[in-house]
Amino acid sequence: MPPSDWNASLYDQAAHFVTDYGKALLDDLKPQAGERILDVGCGTGHLTQQISASGATVIGIDSSQNMVETARSTYPEIEFVQADAAHFEFADPFDAIFSNAALHWVSNAKGAVVSMARALKPGGRFVIEMGGKGNVSILVGGLFQAFQEMGLGEVGHRWFFPSIGEYSSMLESEGIEPTLAWLFERPTPLLGESGVRDWFALFGDAIQTTVPKEEFERAVERAESILRPQLYKDGVWIADYRRLRIIGRKIS
Repeated sequence: MPPSDWNASLYDQAAHFVTDYGKALLDDLKPQAGERILDVGCGTGHLTQQISASGATVIGIDSSQNMVETARSTYPEIEFVQADAAHFEFADPFDAIFSNAALHWVSNAKGAVVSMARALKPGGRFVIEMGGKGNVSILVGGLFQAFQEMGLGEVGHRWFFPSIGEYSSMLESEGIEPTLAWLFERPTPLLGESGVRDWFALFGDAIQTTVPKEEFERAVERAESILRPQLYKDGVWIADYRRLRIIGRKIS
């Protein structure tokens, strides 16, 4: 799951596209009144609320206390639980599991699949979207180049961006059968002239480095210059997102 100290306010401002694009995923979920649905990595709860509006009983989980507190404050009628996606259990199973833009933050991907499969009823629906193989490779590559040019030492990231086959195999091993799976490009506009800086300010906890904050910010400034010819178009920063969407059903 994402860092436990998420800035929920900045998330809603700078990453509003997470909710905006996630609305299309609800069309694949097709929540029904009376169903019991789990939203894994619910963030500030906006999509959780839209599931609830269908008449379904929905529970949102997120590892971030700030996110959960914001969601509870905004939507007090919905149950939100602070929990690790790789290690959770509920007494009663769910008719469907939904997750948008969260599972690539879970370093223990196998644990998350095991937990989700355990929580899903036989025949239950599985509808998720996450960062897929090659996601933000240009954007993050610009930062890595800046680190190299500035002599800042080794740098990496802890996201999990799987291929269709890689994630589908894990699901199948736990009794979830993918019925549709696709990996697609989604060029994503970032807000304002500071879009790249804001993106790294929000998501930079995934970058593995030992440099002080001030040096990291200098590297981001350098990365901005490196990336401008590729990702700055007509006055707008465009992040090179690639998404993995999987729809499936628990068969055992």
